[in-house]
Amino acid sequence: MAKLGENLLDAAFYTRAIAKWARNARMARTADLSSLRRQRLRARQLKAHLDHLIHIADERLALPLTGSTSFPKPHNADWAWRPELWRGPLPVPGMSSVQTRSMLGNEVTLFHDCDFSELTLRQLRNLREEDLAPYGLRMDVFQFDGSFLSLVIDLPDEGFTGLKRTHLLRMDMIIELEKPIEIFARLNIKNGPNTEQIVRELDLGEDQIVVEFDLAYSNLNERRVEGAWIDLIFEGPEMNEVTLRDLTFSRRPRAQI
Repeated sequence: MAKLGENLLDAAFYTRAIAKWARNARMARTADLSSLRRQRLRARQLKAHLDHLIHIADERLALPLTGSTSFPKPHNADWAWRPELWRGPLPVPGMSSVQTRSMLGNEVTLFHDCDFSELTLRQLRNLREEDLAPYGLRMDVFQFDGSFLSLVIDLPDEGFTGLKRTHLLRMDMIIELEKPIEIFARLNIKNGPNTEQIVRELDLGEDQIVVEFDLAYSNLNERRVEGAWIDLIFEGPEMNEVTLRDLTFSRRPRAQI
């Protein structure tokens, strides 16, 4: 009953407040200047709080939902993952004049050899209806005097624990480019003193890019796997804007014949 009474009281207060501000708006052209000045100050204070609430509400209620891990996976996948940058808001959402080895979040690192960095990284909110990832990553490259540029995504322990040569590791991504460039994906698996590497070129003609790494073609020592990461290597990136709307990984055992 107490809760019902509070709700009724809130509704009554809200109705009176709306009626009051509607009346003030109607009479604004004829109100005396001292009253109008006081009402303007109060309206601005109220508007600041309302704008703040609307901004947060739009972000939280917009699709897709923050924290979403929903994405299509192979039916027999034994592991699937979306990195944190594409899953939820980061404490530091962006940086400019990005130096090599700078990290955005805990899993994404930028590497380059520029003498003077004109690179920016920024997490952005995905608001398109077709997006499944709540957030995306935008990289702006202006003048580029280096010889290489790569984004490194560290895979979590679950991604390489129990990894075998019978596994297929899959990467799905949605990428937007201001102008066409070549992008390569390189899987690195540290096993003992060696690092196995498999390189694939991305087919940028597709809306949904799928890259598969078949570990059967590697010399992986299954008993000594210590870590794994993906390099996204950008060729000729100058004066370009690259937006990674989504990035997900999964692995599955290869079908045995």
